[in-house]
Amino acid sequence: MNQIEILQLLWEVFLAGAATTCFALVFAVPKREYLTCGLIGAVGWAVYALAINCGQEPALASLIASIPLTALARFFAIRHKAPVTVFLITGIFPLVPGAGIYYTAYYFIMNDPMLAQKGMETLQIALALALGMTIVLGMPLPKPKKKKSNP
Repeated sequence: MNQIEILQLLWEVFLAGAATTCFALVFAVPKREYLTCGLIGAVGWAVYALAINCGQEPALASLIASIPLTALARFFAIRHKAPVTVFLITGIFPLVPGAGIYYTAYYFIMNDPMLAQKGMETLQIALALALGMTIVLGMPLPKPKKKKSNP
């Protein structure tokens, strides 16, 4: 990657974090969690963009990005004593294939043969995101250490 590509990637990561923070605002996330939500969305987008730059397909890149994103969401949910959905729903926002969903619906309405191709790609991305979240959320949490009582 040259310097211009790196600057573009950094700009995209910043915008993904800002968009995630704005979505957190709309989603009525507590104000103290805005920065964390933005960080999670930015990390997810950074991993996705790096995977795409390394030549991965969008569905695989989405799977690769959703794993650390979900792990961070789970980590901050425990650390901040908040529901994981606060961080996961907002953090996954930049990776959701909104344009793919739009074009799939458009091609369906227009009875266009592109529907099958765009619809399959959108479905693969959505399934990859769900699979990545399931992998991480399915892992058991370590048991909390019991505090020793002083007699």
